[in-house]
Amino acid sequence: MRWLRYAAVVTAVLVLAAGGLGWAAYTKLQGNITRDTGTAAELARYEKERPTPLVHDAQNILLIGSDSRSGPGNRKYGRDPGTQRSDTTILLHLAADRQSATAVSLPRDLMVDIPGCRRPDGSRTRAQFAQFNWAFEFGGTACTIRTVEKLTDIRVDHHMVVDFAGFKGMVDAVDGVQVCLKEPMEDAAAKIRLPAGPQTLDGEQALGYVRARKSLGDGSDTDRMDRQQEFLAALVNKVRSNDVLLNPAKLYPVLDAATSSLTTDPGLASLRGLYELVRGMRTIPTERVQFLTVPRRSYTYDANRDELVEPAADALFSRLRKDEPVEVARAAGAADREDAADDPYGDDSEDTYEEGESGAVDGEDGGGSGDSGEPGDSGDDTDEKPDDPTHVPSPAPTFRGNTADRSSCK
Repeated sequence: MRWLRYAAVVTAVLVLAAGGLGWAAYTKLQGNITRDTGTAAELARYEKERPTPLVHDAQNILLIGSDSRSGPGNRKYGRDPGTQRSDTTILLHLAADRQSATAVSLPRDLMVDIPGCRRPDGSRTRAQFAQFNWAFEFGGTACTIRTVEKLTDIRVDHHMVVDFAGFKGMVDAVDGVQVCLKEPMEDAAAKIRLPAGPQTLDGEQALGYVRARKSLGDGSDTDRMDRQQEFLAALVNKVRSNDVLLNPAKLYPVLDAATSSLTTDPGLASLRGLYELVRGMRTIPTERVQFLTVPRRSYTYDANRDELVEPAADALFSRLRKDEPVEVARAAGAADREDAADDPYGDDSEDTYEEGESGAVDGEDGGGSGDSGEPGDSGDDTDEKPDDPTHVPSPAPTFRGNTADRSSCK
């Protein structure tokens, strides 16, 4: 009986200790997240001009990678002039049935209409036509969201902003991410030097890999976005693996790194909010986690800037807005081109676009690049509601992109 009492006391102490550690961990992770109430307040001032959500339960989340050099460990990437721009911006669409996720990269050099925005000092900028990442410098996240909504007519439900340190921390927390290089990589600006072949990148190397521009491929921002998408696909696979999700010793550092440099809207600024988001995504098959770049090409008046390819871009935005499916395929291989041949939005005209120019597979533009009709042609002139079960969506167009089950090593 005495030993039983000892065992009971020890068990009680262990349970209390575990509970205390669990609460301490929860409190720390909860405190890591920065709540962005300023953006919410600014967006509220422009509620009347914002798009109306069309499909209940579908969500659109704007992911912004800040190039700010402020903060611990970030100054070595350059001088901090007191401003920041969005180095990477991705519009993540989660289908209402949570059976697919589509991440659309928006080029930072895309020429867009930026509305008048409030600067951090309280002054206002004028509405102007400029490159996309200036919106973040002009008026931060609120200005970027308003610009994206004006460009796409898609309501942004949530946003997340992460800096260099947060990205590196997540990669290190999963013990690195594997990529495959077809040729050696050396980029002084990105502070990276790697041999060809399979490489497991740590956080510092991964940051250089996704930021490098002129040392790989054709040196374009489109090529860099393709590389970012492939890396994110590999990161998603690593985080979703049982080795991470079922191992508290590995999962906690991932959560700590993910939350430490994360700024979100109030709706996601809690572990509960983030958990609800992740819970809805965990059942999505990796082949239905898609990455693509909005159809783009060099801007007519400046080859160093981008412009949308229409009506392909509008067709993409229309389908995301209505929660209708899109498909992605790589344009590099013959098999992918054959898969895209059945695309109902294909165009038989000579106005096709090379890879890296339009963002669509050669020979099809996801919405037609010639005289193929109105963008999407998916029932804009009817009274059917997109989430009406009687509504039959048109066949999914195919865009150039990648899925999370197809890494750079395959």
